[in-house]
Amino acid sequence: MDKTLVIMAAGMGSRYGGLKQVDKVGPSGELIIDYSIYDARMAGFNKVVFVIKDEIDELFREIIGNRISELMDVSYVYQRLDNLPEGYSVPEGRAKPWGTAHAVMSCIGAVNSPFVVINADDFYGREAFEKISQWIDTADFSKNPPEYCMAGYILKNTLTENGHVARGVCEVDENGYLVDITERTKIMRRDGKVQYTEDGENWVDLDENSIVSMNFWCFSPSFLEETKARFKDFLDENRDNLLKAEFFLPFVVKDMIDSGQCTVKVLQTKDQWFGVTYREDKEKVVKAIHEKVAKGEYPKALWE
Repeated sequence: MDKTLVIMAAGMGSRYGGLKQVDKVGPSGELIIDYSIYDARMAGFNKVVFVIKDEIDELFREIIGNRISELMDVSYVYQRLDNLPEGYSVPEGRAKPWGTAHAVMSCIGAVNSPFVVINADDFYGREAFEKISQWIDTADFSKNPPEYCMAGYILKNTLTENGHVARGVCEVDENGYLVDITERTKIMRRDGKVQYTEDGENWVDLDENSIVSMNFWCFSPSFLEETKARFKDFLDENRDNLLKAEFFLPFVVKDMIDSGQCTVKVLQTKDQWFGVTYREDKEKVVKAIHEKVAKGEYPKALWE
């Protein structure tokens, strides 16, 4: 069975201050995205679909895509602001992509088998790729309603010292299935406690051992059409906030769970997340990668 990796790389990294997807962190000039692709390939994935914006196409192919295409089947889809339902138009002043669910929706026609979705700028660790690859090998994709899965990370392993992060905080039942997921866009450690805020003023404690989503999902192709159907509802519900509103993957998953249209198996990993949410994060990421290379977890020159 083909195993496809969909990498969401359309975001320009506004908080980070640049196109962070092409910033070098490895000892031989590797990018964070290289380590995800390497881990996926080692776990048995043979196809990569990059979700990018038109304006970074040439740069992205030059720095990432062309060399990966020598090792895996590579294709591209484009997350475009005007990829909207008939009768809708881009509101004046909207420049930001519509969000992670819209990015995945952009894959309609390009992905026709079970696929994994990840962010371009997150270091996930090999365990999650191995666990989800093994899950794909035994999954029954003919189930109705369909069963999906996600990698569940421990919240304290996914924080940065340099600001807040966005995470989908999960409720998981005794059988390891996702019951609920709540998108918290501002989570950080404050005075020794992990907290979140919705308004920037009132902070609420979170259990640092909570299971969170890092946008590491495995779906069947039917999920793409489900997402497309819900995008119109999202636009209607947010008609007064279309300059800023984002269509997140957890919104779609939660709605499908609540309506009995899918189940989601949570595969927990104890791996440490690394990412470059902020420019100050880069030093820590570089150090962590070099330590893993020194331990023999990765070769010094990843693709040689």
